[in-house]
Amino acid sequence: MTRLQLMSVALTTALFATASVHAEGDKAAGRKLVYTCAGCHGVPGYSNAYPQYPVPKIAGQNEQYIINALHGYQAGDRKHPTMDAQAQSLSDTDIQNIAAYLSSLAAK
Repeated sequence: MTRLQLMSVALTTALFATASVHAEGDKAAGRKLVYTCAGCHGVPGYSNAYPQYPVPKIAGQNEQYIINALHGYQAGDRKHPTMDAQAQSLSDTDIQNIAAYLSSLAAK
């Protein structure tokens, strides 16, 4: 095999391994956890007071995006006072469950 073929096989193997590592969260448990999320993310036309911007709708959002965003708030890579506090209270399992539930909803 050529070096290019070996690199292709290695990359393909790594991609499949990464995809299979992701454990699906418990949607029912996630549904119980999102009650605080709905207060901002579930209100049509709701805007954040400071800084001023429309609050994004998260129903139907990509599961991995939600996981990455919440981990980003936990790590301090993303900044918002309310979201920082909310994310700090969540375990990795909570985050997976929330992401599984929200991603299963139809986007509005």
